[in-house]
Amino acid sequence: MGSWARAVAVALVPLLVAAGDAPAPRRYVAHATAQPPVIDGRLDDGAWADAAWSEDFVDIEGPSRPAPRLRTRVKMAWDESALYVAAQLAEPDLWATITRRDAVIFHDDDFEVFLDPDGDGRTYFELEINALGTVWDLFLPVRYRDGGKARDGFDMAGLRAAVWLDGTPNDPRDRDRGWCVELAIPFRDLATPEVTTRVPRDGESWKVNFSRVDWHVEPRAGGYAKVLDPATGKPGPEANWVWSAQGVIDMHLPERWGVVVFRSAAGRRE
Repeated sequence: MGSWARAVAVALVPLLVAAGDAPAPRRYVAHATAQPPVIDGRLDDGAWADAAWSEDFVDIEGPSRPAPRLRTRVKMAWDESALYVAAQLAEPDLWATITRRDAVIFHDDDFEVFLDPDGDGRTYFELEINALGTVWDLFLPVRYRDGGKARDGFDMAGLRAAVWLDGTPNDPRDRDRGWCVELAIPFRDLATPEVTTRVPRDGESWKVNFSRVDWHVEPRAGGYAKVLDPATGKPGPEANWVWSAQGVIDMHLPERWGVVVFRSAAGRRE
């Protein structure tokens, strides 16, 4: 999410956390798959046919804010090696500019994944990807509000990521339909000296959330440019849409994320 939003949100965190006014966390049951999906951005594998879609994303602040103007939803599956994430994002104007890995991807429209495998609310992982497939993966050994800094040098070495575009990026001459994201996040890549992550057992759960940053853009010189705020002369503010509402414009409150329950092939289906 944008730095300006994070700064405002951090100032409000003590009051909001104490007030407990965040909507109830959402819940998703991720079932084990016998056949992992091919990571090509096309969500046509059997693993996805058997997985349910999440609820549509909502505004990060919750139901008190207008519903997102574009639909976003996710699916999850897993096996002994990885967590699989699929996302479908409606988008009439496909736009992205960043091509360097570990750049600040939310300066483009993006899709973001937040993972707290041990649920301690203090150490967690973040992954962002744009419509060009550029990735930023990072680890928070200490959360921001406790004075922590992101470990940008962290890499999910075995990460597989792909996007599929239903339209033409950076070309306002046509009307696009959207894009899909497909991720394979190895469990071994989520183990650090601070976090002991292992393959989940049937019925175990993680704290997880997903976010989408959407900038207002307009056609400009054969491409797109961010719309400027007349009050500040700067781009934005961007929209922040999420799976499980935070109650405040800040994704870095792991205690407010949703819950993903892992079910094995032998586990009871929900």
